[in-house]
Amino acid sequence: MDDSRLKALCEPSRYRILQMIQQKSYCVSALAHACGLSESSVSQHLRILREAGLVRGEKRGFYTHYSLDREELGKVIDELQRLVSFRPQPCSGPYFGCKEAEYVKCNVYLSQHKNDREDR
Repeated sequence: MDDSRLKALCEPSRYRILQMIQQKSYCVSALAHACGLSESSVSQHLRILREAGLVRGEKRGFYTHYSLDREELGKVIDELQRLVSFRPQPCSGPYFGCKEAEYVKCNVYLSQHKNDREDR
């Protein structure tokens, strides 16, 4: 996934803009008024969202109206869903399956291993 998409989504003002344009398209002035931001601030946020591929602009006379690119946002959601649904497999290395534990002498794994020996 393109990092710019995640960066674009993590800013509260940009997320608020996305929530607004999910319902209908808005021009910069209307978004600025509704969000309580300056027009230049909204324009900058829209530029970032546009570069991330999350919004589209459509010229209507003197104004550009922005709308949500649902297909591209769906790709982001699909990628995040893959992270949620991933089921990790246990390692085959020492110290309860963690190869890195032996290398870095992981205290958590070492203490578990020590406790297991003491229980025997």
